[in-house]
Amino acid sequence: MLINFKWKGLIDIIISSIGVVFTLIPILLIVFVFRWIRLMYLNSEEQLKQNEKIIRLLEEIKEKNEK
Repeated sequence: MLINFKWKGLIDIIISSIGVVFTLIPILLIVFVFRWIRLMYLNSEEQLKQNEKIIRLLEEIKEKNEK
Protein backbone atom coordinates (compact mmCIF):
# COMPACT_ATOMS: atom_id res chain seq x y z
CA MET A 1 0.00 0.00 0.00
CA LEU A 2 2.85 2.38 0.81
CA ILE A 3 4.45 1.76 -2.60
CA ASN A 4 1.22 2.62 -4.39
CA PHE A 5 1.01 5.86 -2.41
CA LYS A 6 4.55 6.85 -3.45
CA TRP A 7 3.82 6.10 -7.11
CA LYS A 8 0.59 8.07 -6.91
CA GLY A 9 2.50 11.12 -5.66
CA LEU A 10 5.08 10.75 -8.42
CA ILE A 11 2.39 10.39 -11.07
CA ASP A 12 0.62 13.50 -9.71
CA ILE A 13 3.87 15.48 -9.92
CA ILE A 14 4.48 14.31 -13.50
CA ILE A 15 0.94 15.14 -14.59
CA SER A 16 1.05 18.59 -12.97
CA SER A 17 4.44 19.24 -14.58
CA ILE A 18 3.00 18.35 -17.98
CA GLY A 19 0.09 20.71 -17.26
CA VAL A 20 2.50 23.52 -16.42
CA VAL A 21 4.44 22.93 -19.64
CA PHE A 22 1.26 23.01 -21.74
CA THR A 23 0.22 26.19 -19.94
CA LEU A 24 3.56 27.87 -20.65
CA ILE A 25 3.73 26.90 -24.34
CA PRO A 26 1.30 29.61 -25.58
CA ILE A 27 3.00 32.26 -23.43
CA LEU A 28 6.45 31.31 -24.69
CA LEU A 29 5.15 31.20 -28.26
CA ILE A 30 3.75 34.73 -27.96
CA VAL A 31 7.04 35.98 -26.48
CA PHE A 32 8.97 34.31 -29.32
CA VAL A 33 6.69 35.85 -31.98
CA PHE A 34 7.00 39.36 -30.51
CA ARG A 35 10.79 38.98 -30.28
CA TRP A 36 10.90 37.82 -33.90
CA ILE A 37 8.77 40.79 -35.02
CA ARG A 38 11.06 43.18 -33.12
CA LEU A 39 14.15 41.69 -34.76
CA MET A 40 12.51 41.99 -38.18
CA TYR A 41 11.76 45.66 -37.46
CA LEU A 42 15.32 46.39 -36.33
CA ASN A 43 16.76 44.58 -39.34
CA SER A 44 14.48 46.49 -41.72
CA GLU A 45 15.65 49.80 -40.22
CA GLU A 46 19.26 48.72 -40.75
CA GLN A 47 18.43 47.64 -44.29
CA LEU A 48 16.92 51.06 -45.03
CA LYS A 49 20.10 52.78 -43.83
CA GLN A 50 22.22 50.49 -45.99
CA ASN A 51 20.00 51.10 -49.03
CA GLU A 52 20.29 54.88 -48.58
CA LYS A 53 24.07 54.59 -48.39
CA ILE A 54 24.17 52.41 -51.52
CA ILE A 55 22.02 54.91 -53.41
CA ARG A 56 24.29 57.77 -52.33
CA LEU A 57 27.39 55.86 -53.45
CA LEU A 58 25.80 54.98 -56.79
CA GLU A 59 24.87 58.62 -57.34
CA GLU A 60 28.47 59.64 -56.60
CA ILE A 61 29.76 57.07 -59.09
CA LYS A 62 27.28 58.30 -61.68
CA GLU A 63 28.39 61.92 -61.17
CA LYS A 64 32.06 60.94 -61.52
CA ASN A 65 31.34 59.05 -64.73
CA GLU A 66 29.44 61.98 -66.22
CA LYS A 67 32.41 64.35 -65.74
